[in-house]
Amino acid sequence: MGIRFIKISVVYFVIGVCMGMYMSMTEKFDLTPVHVHVNLLGWVSMALAGLIYKVYPSAAETGLAKVHFWLHNIALPVMMIALACLVSGVESAGPFIAIGGTLMVLAIILFAINILKNVKS
Repeated sequence: MGIRFIKISVVYFVIGVCMGMYMSMTEKFDLTPVHVHVNLLGWVSMALAGLIYKVYPSAAETGLAKVHFWLHNIALPVMMIALACLVSGVESAGPFIAIGGTLMVLAIILFAINILKNVKS
């Protein structure tokens, strides 16, 4: 599971960096919140989770790790696409941000439970 997290985090890293480059080239920074969240919740958080799961395979082999992976990777695109729509003027995107955000919080809580329960010295 750790390698899976690391590999998908690199995809989010590429997306985040490309967004940053696009904003820099066009000098339009409306998507800054999307860029920041993709980099933080996609690249950094998923890479760290992957490294933790690699170091502690007992946590990586649980059902919680699998649910965390899928919830995280469903929630983030939903939340980021909706946020991009909202900052672009689509007011009806708000509920989708809330849905994606709620799923993300749930994914992070499941990750925390998994780590607290299954990572031992």
